[in-house]
Amino acid sequence: MITVETFPVGHLSTNCYIVTDVNTNRRAIIDPGYKNADLVKRIEQSGKDTFDYVLLTHGHFDHIWFAEEIKALTGAKIIISKEDAPFLSDGMLNLSSTFGMLAFEFPKIHADVTIEDGDKFNLGETEFTFMLTPGHTVGSGCFISFSDNVIFSGDTLFKLSMGRTDFVTGDPVRMLDSLKRLGKLQGDFAVYPGHGEATTLDFERKNNPYVSV
Repeated sequence: MITVETFPVGHLSTNCYIVTDVNTNRRAIIDPGYKNADLVKRIEQSGKDTFDYVLLTHGHFDHIWFAEEIKALTGAKIIISKEDAPFLSDGMLNLSSTFGMLAFEFPKIHADVTIEDGDKFNLGETEFTFMLTPGHTVGSGCFISFSDNVIFSGDTLFKLSMGRTDFVTGDPVRMLDSLKRLGKLQGDFAVYPGHGEATTLDFERKNNPYVSV
């Protein structure tokens, strides 16, 4: 069983999540896009040594900026898809250059682990599966706990919408394929997106035109 805490961070209100495996008190941080006082306070309150992973749904600057600093603070390993790993050190790919951030301002970020579609790993006693869902970026993905019926969807699936496909490596055709793949998962899931409100997969199946199966 996991608990999920949400921290909207930065001027783009990126949803950063702290996920805790209740039985073992092991934690992961998903998409730490910006340094945020409330987030840092919660990390320190939780115990810096309880964090195992920094999980990145994709490599855009507003989801990765604080990742390396959290790694230094907690010792957590940075995990991202094999396809999006190059984004961490490329300002054109991660859009930090496009959005006017100078190279000396944006941190050098290094992946400790790269994963591929279907890879599994454990946070304490909770197993997570990585589903590659390209479209927003070539290596965008979702972290899924099937035991808890929870999806962290990044910028793939939003409530009643989907992520943009007009950035570098974006692809609208692959995005629709990814959304339909999510829609075909068996059962209902809580969906925690990269921006905006949480939703459920059943709600999106019924109301989101991009998720129709």
